[in-house]
Amino acid sequence: MLETLDLTRKLERAAYVREVTARQIQLRELGYQVYLQKRPVIILFEGWDAAGKGGAIKRTTEKLDPRGYVVYSIAAPQGEDKTRHYLYRFWRRLPERGQIAVFDRTWYGRVLVERVEGFAAEAEWNRAYKEINSFERQLKDFGTILAKFWIHISHDEQLRRFEERKAIGYKAWKLTDEDWRNRQKWGAYEEAVEEMLVKTSTRTAPWCLVEGNDKYWARTKVLSRLVEILSKELDYQPTNPLKGAARKKPSKR
Repeated sequence: MLETLDLTRKLERAAYVREVTARQIQLRELGYQVYLQKRPVIILFEGWDAAGKGGAIKRTTEKLDPRGYVVYSIAAPQGEDKTRHYLYRFWRRLPERGQIAVFDRTWYGRVLVERVEGFAAEAEWNRAYKEINSFERQLKDFGTILAKFWIHISHDEQLRRFEERKAIGYKAWKLTDEDWRNRQKWGAYEEAVEEMLVKTSTRTAPWCLVEGNDKYWARTKVLSRLVEILSKELDYQPTNPLKGAARKKPSKR
């Protein structure tokens, strides 16, 4: 599936600023509808190290009401989370009705880093595909709006970003020894990603694959897709600042 992406896609800065600003305004309007309609929303971000997940999350939440969302940055489980089923720490972070939860890394770590690094036995990560699909089906049946993004970059682009982070003081904190170690296992991770996408992109919860070599393109695609998903799920068409589109009244639920 990754081979189908055109990583040469780009967006000029002027178009990027115009599009992102418009989509952020729409997302703010849709965020208010999430609150009014009392729908829980989960937005998942996965991708390569340095793919731009943080930048996409920042633009997603920039104009949302800060009382209406929370961002979870997921790392290796610690303490109580480490002693329980791997989905436990996500169950207890699920959003309440009318709230948005954004996950930077997710339960898909079970079939990615835990698989590749040997933190989960083969039987465990093989079983996880079915467990995850069932988990997401339960969320959807409850009324949760679920959006899943994989941000994809090339091997060469990752190296360029690593070197940039290494050279720029205020970005150096983002680069760790673990990032370099993971890069050495690119092939194993790519195989795991491909299998994950095939086995967990369902009609209930499809993946949105994002071409990430150009950050302007990636951020714009993420925001545009979120507007599409929320508009459909909420049965509400927000005003388009670029077109002056008329609003549609929200349906009663």
